[in-house]
Amino acid sequence: MIKSGIVAAASISSHDHAGLPLHHSSDRKHTRHRRHRDWGLCFALVALTLYLAKDTFTRICSGHDRLGSTRRPAPSGTRNKAYIVEATHGAVASENEICSETGVDILKAGGNAVDAAISTTLCIGVVNMFSSGVGGGGFMTVRIPPSSPNTTSEVYTIDFREMAPALANTTMYVDEPIASIIGGLAVGVPGELRGLEEAHKRWGSLPWKTLVQPSVDIAAGWKVQTELARRIRHEFFAPLMLHNPDWSAIFSPSGRLLEAGETIRRTNLSRTLAIIAKEGPGALYKGPIADSLIRKVHATGGILSHEDLENYKVHVEPALQGTYRGRKIYTTHAPTSGPVLLHMLNLMEHYNNLIEDGRTPLNTHRYIEAMKFGFAARTKICDPAFNDNQTRIAEVPLKAYSDYIFPNITDNQTHTPEYYHPIFDVVEDHGTSHSSVVDKNGMAVAITSTVNMVFGSQVMDPETGIILNDEMDDFSTPGIPNNFGLYPSPFNYPEPGKRPLSSTTPTIIENEDGSFYLAIGGSGGSRIFGSVFQVILNLDWGMDVSAAIEYGRLHDQLFPTLVEADSLYTAEILDVLREKGHNITVEDINRVAAVIQATVQKDGIIYAASDSRKNGVAAGY
Repeated sequence: MIKSGIVAAASISSHDHAGLPLHHSSDRKHTRHRRHRDWGLCFALVALTLYLAKDTFTRICSGHDRLGSTRRPAPSGTRNKAYIVEATHGAVASENEICSETGVDILKAGGNAVDAAISTTLCIGVVNMFSSGVGGGGFMTVRIPPSSPNTTSEVYTIDFREMAPALANTTMYVDEPIASIIGGLAVGVPGELRGLEEAHKRWGSLPWKTLVQPSVDIAAGWKVQTELARRIRHEFFAPLMLHNPDWSAIFSPSGRLLEAGETIRRTNLSRTLAIIAKEGPGALYKGPIADSLIRKVHATGGILSHEDLENYKVHVEPALQGTYRGRKIYTTHAPTSGPVLLHMLNLMEHYNNLIEDGRTPLNTHRYIEAMKFGFAARTKICDPAFNDNQTRIAEVPLKAYSDYIFPNITDNQTHTPEYYHPIFDVVEDHGTSHSSVVDKNGMAVAITSTVNMVFGSQVMDPETGIILNDEMDDFSTPGIPNNFGLYPSPFNYPEPGKRPLSSTTPTIIENEDGSFYLAIGGSGGSRIFGSVFQVILNLDWGMDVSAAIEYGRLHDQLFPTLVEADSLYTAEILDVLREKGHNITVEDINRVAAVIQATVQKDGIIYAASDSRKNGVAAGY
């Protein structure tokens, strides 16, 4: 019997994490503009250029592999430990154990799911600063439980996505594409604190300072964890950490990179968060903190202004709603990929025996096809505020649209990209962090936050300790068509005040009777919504939440013509997929691609799990 508050090994098949140990919560231990010319940035530019070139070359070459030419590699080593939490009062699933425990501490102190989500998200920005932080933005879906037996829940979304500065224009990266990735020109107007502030004003229960203080304390000093130690040692980021004084003061204070287990201090960020705890989120948008951020962005070639910060607004609206096999699905609107997730689920709902038949080679083929049609539909998505044709976006999540598309899924073969009718090239985005929270009353939050690529724009303001996003890279840039003649989407070109397309899908699912079932979401750029989709299918096929997350995944985004399969997939399934024309390449399951966090409630018990691919551990009580 699994005890409440104890994390135990997931019940997954023998070729997964066999023999996982029990884990107890008590185990936790406490340009066109002037460019920044320091050596660290020069190293970073060279490294990232090589990284992007290598990635593109690999994907293109893989796309031209002959059928069945890719050998099945063994995993590079033992997989990270995976855990499942069983709780009765509440749970937090984040990508970092410290932050999951921080959120649960807030629940224990009388806070609700919104309070816990705020504290957890701020914590992630401190310890996993390569994924998230107050210099970024994101989206959340919030479920407010029924106030009485005669009422229903209310579910809302908050869009706190970064937006383009007022001086942005559609051609700003045409001559210098790298400027959308590294440096001040890559920085969008950060929205995270405004999003957390809005959630707190509407639904929070504990004082704001109480929610921020844990991150103030953690930033003053904590032990480097395995994931952070690995990230700063990556060949593309080690030069930044060693040679850029803004970064080396934190990550290599004695001239060498910090090791796992050593103490790391973000003293200036701790001081900044203390001000935000006392004065509120507005302290980042006006005043000395804002002044310092603007100076740093300008010094590194950016165009962010005081007016951009002061004018930033979040968008709050009822969640986008759909149904799937009797359950109610609540997710985020465009410019996220929430509409695409609903479209893929709608397509799979047409198969009457999907659940009974399980993960057969044929059903695997079918959900790849649904994913390919999903990516085609995603090329219609953009910021609705900058699109005159609302029908194009609005039709994607509708049952009627899936009825129209479904007859085109063929069981005997797959097809080349033009068959799926994408209207523009597929945007590939990056990075991110996700947390899923539920409390004892059924309030739930699915929140996805990001600084976009790893370590964002690689611009850190040393005075405030804030790492700034490179969300401008999620916009499309006018240019040449891809190999299939499709141009980048003009609906996703940069414009003042616009929010770029996002792959995020923070989602909450209710049972047919309206009770809470699932909070889920993920990180991993363009792999996010396809991975959330597959985890939902895994749950339908009887897996527990940890097994559903840990199972191997497939990814096909139309361009290149390639299915990436985790090495967990059996030869039987992959051989059938090849026979149907899928161009398969098998990837090491240990790599960090998409990372999913989820909480599930069944029969009054809460189960939570964080993806081991990023060393995540959930917590509960």
